[in-house]
Amino acid sequence: MTIFEQRKEQLTEQYEALVARPNTAERLGNGIYERYEHPVLTAAHAPLHWKYDFNPATNPYFMERLGVNCVFNPGAIYLNGSFYLVARVEGNDRKSFFAIAESKNGTEGFRFWDRPVVLPETEEPDVNVYDMRLVQHEDGWIYGLFCTERKDPDAPRGDLSSAVAQCGIARTKDLKQWERLADLKTASNQQRNVVLHPEFIDGKYAFYTRPQDGFIDTGSGGGIGWGLSDTIENAVIKQEIIIDERYYHTIKEVKNGQGPAPIKTDKGWLHIAHGVRNTAAGLRYVLYAFLTDLNEPQKVIASPGGHLIAPEGEERIGDVSNVVFCNGAVALENGEVYIYYASSDTRCHVATSTVDRLLDYVLGTPSDPLRSYLCVQQRIELINRNLGL
Repeated sequence: MTIFEQRKEQLTEQYEALVARPNTAERLGNGIYERYEHPVLTAAHAPLHWKYDFNPATNPYFMERLGVNCVFNPGAIYLNGSFYLVARVEGNDRKSFFAIAESKNGTEGFRFWDRPVVLPETEEPDVNVYDMRLVQHEDGWIYGLFCTERKDPDAPRGDLSSAVAQCGIARTKDLKQWERLADLKTASNQQRNVVLHPEFIDGKYAFYTRPQDGFIDTGSGGGIGWGLSDTIENAVIKQEIIIDERYYHTIKEVKNGQGPAPIKTDKGWLHIAHGVRNTAAGLRYVLYAFLTDLNEPQKVIASPGGHLIAPEGEERIGDVSNVVFCNGAVALENGEVYIYYASSDTRCHVATSTVDRLLDYVLGTPSDPLRSYLCVQQRIELINRNLGL
């Protein structure tokens, strides 16, 4: 057996064992959700034919030609009895692209489709695309909103890191053929983490936005925004309002952004978002939840204090450490909820819960009183109730 044949056979066996690996839920958690033993997608889940030249004449050592660095930040949707993740796949060349992985049960067995998504370009080509949010809109289309990044044309000569981020929009009926629409237009200098609300509001398309002054810095951007557009084909938001603000010395002091599209419940719209704060070791990303009014989705009616999910164990290690990020969730008709989150810009995980449990968490958990003294009083009240005092 040649080196080519030996390596191809061994790597194929290793790959198939990874995809078939069972994934068990943690035995005891916090009661809100269950984490799982293994990530659902990693760089190792990328098919071999994405990375290796299968021709022994041109690749006698079965050498990796186009490497995959990481797989993370997946959008999620449930269609026709299967779970689909539109993952952000980053090659060794640092460019990201979208690829679809499919599973029957949503917690294990995710397998990528044979080919990545072919996303059409606009007249001004994207340099990088990432972090797609999927939503089944009541207009009948499946929309994917994502970040499109291009080099800042106003950057000083020699500055090769300044970028401009905007919201790209594409739509599909089957996740296979994608139609590219014009990028979202707003008055903000930059936009990231934009999400489409799944229903019309007053006959208009509604967006959750995250206005920013710069590519990294939010500047005057105050938090998660809200805006309406008359159309989706050439979406324009003329006025943004902030519906979920940033606050000093909280989990969202530096920036915050909407995660996936909110989940509709009988008590309101259930949101999963990310919050960012500064630490001595750099930025720390966590997930949090809040609830908005059923008829006025821009009106927050419940906001529990603290984080919902924070990085634990190996989740803290990766290309960008101490980060969890979510832009995909699935809520089934039976009330089960699958929260797909990435850790440290490296791998994808799942946490499972139910609508009832998440509503109990959001409505039953007290809000952040914003001062240490009041936080102690809040905790003492709980202690006294528990001790029968």
